Amino acid sequence: MAALTLVSTSTLFLTPPGVYAPQWDTELLTRALCRESVDSSTDVLDLGTGSGAVAVQAARLGARVTAVDISWLSVFTARVNALLARRRVRVRHGDLTTAATGRTYDLVISNPPYVPSPADRIPRGGRARAWEAGRDGRVFVDRLCAAAPGMLRPGGALLVVHSGLCGSDATLRSLEGGGLRASVVDRAEVPYGPVLRSRRPWLVRQGLIGEGDDQEELVVIRAERP
Repeated sequence: MAALTLVSTSTLFLTPPGVYAPQWDTELLTRALCRESVDSSTDVLDLGTGSGAVAVQAARLGARVTAVDISWLSVFTARVNALLARRRVRVRHGDLTTAATGRTYDLVISNPPYVPSPADRIPRGGRARAWEAGRDGRVFVDRLCAAAPGMLRPGGALLVVHSGLCGSDATLRSLEGGGLRASVVDRAEVPYGPVLRSRRPWLVRQGLIGEGDDQEELVVIRAERP
């Protein structure tokens, strides 16, 4: 049975099994989005939209929104949630960074997979595809950093949320190396979820967490194209 999740936007979102449900990182990214100057002239791209929660919020602010996800189930779910919210969102099926080639945007937002994994391969299907991101958690974050300068119009900005476990300093360096002005604009300490709890021994052995750690830092990084 699908779950109904209440997020800070006071909207009920349909999240069937296999679709990433709005969580702490969704809340943090939505909060950062709401601080941006968004209106009817703003073109927004949401990469890895999942349930469509952040895309719908961008539409609620008045933006023209395109949302992308590699999962057909997520594409369908985001379309349904946009209809339920009575907001116009163009939802497309595609890869995290290649679906938007040929266009630029005023604002790109993303909550990509970022959880470090002991597995060498990225899953090609199933629920874990929403969070698994390689041994350092940076497979998708690095791709996003490399692609971001080409997605943004002059003066445009990227908002990306990820765990401190995969290195916010590395993200800042990568974005700045691409010519963007980047900084951490929000952060929060949240309890470990079930995935991190299940791989705690491996994370300790990798030196990513300490024995007594029970909270994860989430960060939102903003990068602007001059």
